[in-house]
Amino acid sequence: MSGGVEWAIHCCVALTSVRAPVPATRLAQLHDVSPSYLAKQLQALSRAGLVRSVQGKAGGYVLTRPPEDITVLDVVEAIDGPDPAFVCTEIRQRGPLALPPESCTGPCGIARVMAEADAAWRASLGKVSLADLARDVRTTHGPGAFTGIGAWLASSDT
Repeated sequence: MSGGVEWAIHCCVALTSVRAPVPATRLAQLHDVSPSYLAKQLQALSRAGLVRSVQGKAGGYVLTRPPEDITVLDVVEAIDGPDPAFVCTEIRQRGPLALPPESCTGPCGIARVMAEADAAWRASLGKVSLADLARDVRTTHGPGAFTGIGAWLASSDT
């Protein structure tokens, strides 16, 4: 999983604290990350329809749907794509003791285990929404912390 996933999830959770668009540079400042790299993640989120860019002086990024309707899996797939984390290369058909393709009528045990783990991971991430993560911030950091994030993002101090 790429580092962009972490950045994108943090930005999406932060966007739940405001109603007005937030410039990419402001989000980068909040998280102390590279503005140019973060811009790529925001573009991927936009292509996936999770955020939209608002043009103009008061422009920036906003969520396209309520936080309850965007899952962590949505964000992960927007950044890293929907492909499974493990891709079987049929290593059992290589080397000096290679099995012939006709002997490999089903996936090997390793591929099966990895596919099951990927499905469980995706199912778990699909159950957690941005709203759930925002509630977690309020619970673990106190209600003032999330309010502070929203106020900071809404301010124009740079």
